[in-house]
Amino acid sequence: MDYKTHLDNGIHELKYGDLDVALENINKSIELKSDWEISYFYRAVVHQAMKNYDEAMLDYTKALQINDKMCDAYYNRAEIILTRKDIENPNIEKAVEDLNRALELDDKFINALFAMASAQKKLGNYSQALVYLDRLLELEPEAITARALKKLLLQKYIK
Repeated sequence: MDYKTHLDNGIHELKYGDLDVALENINKSIELKSDWEISYFYRAVVHQAMKNYDEAMLDYTKALQINDKMCDAYYNRAEIILTRKDIENPNIEKAVEDLNRALELDDKFINALFAMASAQKKLGNYSQALVYLDRLLELEPEAITARALKKLLLQKYIK
């Protein structure tokens, strides 16, 4: 089998939840072609699903070193920073950098807009969080979670 077939098999196993087999297939893909960002990206996705966050961060970074236009890799890396519970002082500024890059590549990336609003809230930049939520709600007026966060910001943090 070639590197693409191994990756396809890995993605298939990822989709159906067999993460160990997915990882095994994606590793084989990388062994056969070590300069393909897609394999690193999907290996990072598998590691993220397995809660192997450090490995996921390394693979997202490797994918971005090969192709710095991978919008989802920036977003996923930021999401790990924003959601990890095992790090006492996460680098929110680094997450904001990644989200800025993701939004430069796709200014209508709904999840990145919401993550950016959440990051800005964590940094205490409540007005800036509202800017991102308003952009999101312009694109997706029925976004319930965004509406709830906006309401919280307006009622509790912005007076």
